[in-house]
Amino acid sequence: MKATITSIELKGPFKFFALSAAALKILKQLKSTHCKEFRKKGIWTTHYTMTLWNTEEELKEFARSGAHLEAMKNSGKIAKEIRTITIDAEVLPNWSAAKKLLEGGKVWKF
Repeated sequence: MKATITSIELKGPFKFFALSAAALKILKQLKSTHCKEFRKKGIWTTHYTMTLWNTEEELKEFARSGAHLEAMKNSGKIAKEIRTITIDAEVLPNWSAAKKLLEGGKVWKF
């Protein structure tokens, strides 16, 4: 199984509204997939998500389509930085471990 961990650092606190609008659409999309588990956490300008998938193909199919794809295309408008990492895992890690893993993840700066 595959777990994807993502963090987004917003350009400012008012970008939270745009993030929330996109997140609602993404969650609706996520509910129509084979995602095994989803967690989110965030405050102020830093937010995190974790998803657990049966296969990497299912993960990529979700990430590269629909509301998630649209959000990725527009992420530079609201984000200062996005980090992501995909790992082999049977369960999602705790938040402390997830944040540590993100230190070695792929980074996009805007």
